[in-house]
Amino acid sequence: MVDRQIRRRGVSDERVLRAMSLVPRHAFVPDAHASAAYADCALPIGFGATISQPYVVALMTEALHTGPGLRVLEVGTGSGYQAAVLAACESDVFSIERVPELHARAARALHESGFQGVELRLGDGSRGWPEIAPFDRIVVTAAAPEVPAALFEQLADGGILVAPVGDEWLQTVRRYRKRGAEIAVEDLEGVRFVPLIEDPEGRQGPDE
Repeated sequence: MVDRQIRRRGVSDERVLRAMSLVPRHAFVPDAHASAAYADCALPIGFGATISQPYVVALMTEALHTGPGLRVLEVGTGSGYQAAVLAACESDVFSIERVPELHARAARALHESGFQGVELRLGDGSRGWPEIAPFDRIVVTAAAPEVPAALFEQLADGGILVAPVGDEWLQTVRRYRKRGAEIAVEDLEGVRFVPLIEDPEGRQGPDE
């Protein structure tokens, strides 16, 4: 998977490549799709969500320029796979998921795969995690027409945010760099993600 799908398509950050090789993707895929765990495609995980294509996970991780000791917020835990890859990059990972069943399943998969250090929260990721902000890096794993303002507010000065931005049918992975009051934007690659859904009541569950 790493050599044929990721390295050959231009991902060159050795830390990211090593992380992708360390995380057992099959542990984060439902049993019904286990035979396709290392295929070059996204897979359904239930509740209208997917585990992203391995290349896209690597692309977005590389775009973050993450590494040891950096505080990374993930919006949309989903299967837990992206969180595990970030943890394998030796970052301090905080991840939010709005679907209770996915939240519980990801917690179990991360624990069983040896990534107990990832801190999880059940709630509306579009509102971020203000109690423990700021974050050096933020990655959004669901698409929206624009990045919620709360996430930029919780991004540290000098920080990087990576997110798929666009309409229901096609989005672009964008990298945002924060410098004081200025936000620089860079388009990276076209993708298609499930939509980012905001909870109108802003409910948050217990942290783990």
